[in-house]
Amino acid sequence: MDFYFFQLINQFAGKNIYLDSLAIFFAEYFNYLVIFSLFLFLFVNFKKYFKMVIKALFAAIFARFVIVEIIRYFFPKPRPFVHNHINLLLNKTNELSFPSGHAAFFFALATVVYFYNKRIGILFFISAFLISVSRVFAGVHWPSDILVGAISGIISGWLVNKIFKKVRKNTLLENN
Repeated sequence: MDFYFFQLINQFAGKNIYLDSLAIFFAEYFNYLVIFSLFLFLFVNFKKYFKMVIKALFAAIFARFVIVEIIRYFFPKPRPFVHNHINLLLNKTNELSFPSGHAAFFFALATVVYFYNKRIGILFFISAFLISVSRVFAGVHWPSDILVGAISGIISGWLVNKIFKKVRKNTLLENN
């Protein structure tokens, strides 16, 4: 099933230079614009969004470097190009593929932003989706890598939001 969905997406890679360029942009470079956009919140209203930015970064880093690495340790899975002849658009190392660290990172950011601002949060979710799907298109991830990475990121964002709320609530109770 994973290979079937992978082929549905990856079959178009290498066929059109404009589509390939767009996929490479979203897979490799668009993430910098998303992170830059997160920091723009600080310029808009530092006081209002500082905690959001900290939570978002904490959730994203936790998702990518804790949750993803634990899953990779117990469920090692090679990238699609290792044992298959596929359309590969990016030069990648032969590191483990499952789950996607990019998906986990950017879906965690999107989740935290969504808790603060629904409309902009949806834009962050769309960005996370575009980054993730383009990595399948480019041949460096399986669809299941993206799905589990996205779930890991969303759980991380939700969990960090809950923990920060609980800590804030307990701090307010202690100060009274």
